[in-house]
Amino acid sequence: MYIKTAAMLAMYFVPYFVIVTGFASASLWLFYGLWLVMGLGIVGIGTSIMHDSNHGAYTGNKAVNHFLGSLLNILGGYSVNWKIQHNILHHTYTNVHGLDEDIEAGPLIRMSPEKPLYKFHKFQHLYAWFIYAIMNLYWITVKDYLMLFRYNKNNLLIKQKTTLRKTLIELTLLKVLYVAYIVVLPILFSKVAWYHVVLGLVAMHLVAGFALACIFQPAHVVETSDYSAPDDHRKMENNWALHQVMNTADFAPNNKLVCWFIGGLNFQIEHHLFPHICHVHYPKIAKIVRSVAEEYNIPYNVMPTFRSALWAHGKMLKKLGEPELTPA
Repeated sequence: MYIKTAAMLAMYFVPYFVIVTGFASASLWLFYGLWLVMGLGIVGIGTSIMHDSNHGAYTGNKAVNHFLGSLLNILGGYSVNWKIQHNILHHTYTNVHGLDEDIEAGPLIRMSPEKPLYKFHKFQHLYAWFIYAIMNLYWITVKDYLMLFRYNKNNLLIKQKTTLRKTLIELTLLKVLYVAYIVVLPILFSKVAWYHVVLGLVAMHLVAGFALACIFQPAHVVETSDYSAPDDHRKMENNWALHQVMNTADFAPNNKLVCWFIGGLNFQIEHHLFPHICHVHYPKIAKIVRSVAEEYNIPYNVMPTFRSALWAHGKMLKKLGEPELTPA
């Protein structure tokens, strides 16, 4: 984990310092290439460092977990929002419409059979990938603020022992700091025209947004997912653990590069069952989980490759765009 942490941080900050110091000004190909590498750095930091840390799984030291989890704040996000959306809502109500915000991407993409169906959804398996690419840009500009107001309305900020006023001030200061170092400093010192800096920033987030969506969505929005919802008394049909297994899928379990780079999130079933365990242990845990699932005749869904996982997600998007997958 220490070696991986150094590698992921270097993937983001080394290109940044090359840009800011003006060494990339001699070639626009190099300049834009560095921004693209930074986009991969965002993915690596988010999946391999920040994700484990905000789950308390990176280390047993709470201070270290808090510090590394806060890396999200300097990548344009906000760790308070992330913990509520991911740790509380997604991990508790996986694939439950109206509660799991990981399957909520606005009206243009339908990722749940419970969501309203529109005619244009029959094309979503084609255009969704372009929307995925811009999700990071939406997140760093507007989404964090909308989330804070929504979480405050639903009393989720109180449960995190914070207030709307405090989080709004903190979030705004973090956004100002982000703009200052990622936009203003490169404009001042990169020796490249300001519009190239802006385009580089956009390219970085397009790479990050697309990659992150391709990592997370195939783990849940696939045909094998159960999509069971609570009844009128807010009780689930299955217990929590069974619900997680039936709404999650693993992929590319034998691809060591994928497993290393995306923080073991290709072992999504194991992550949902044991979110407080560091992802380096998931390959060994997976063997145990799979054997227990087989013993009790519980579906254990795994796709052999990353490409097959993306294909399965595309097939599910197409299916969700058809009237047949709509409640009566």
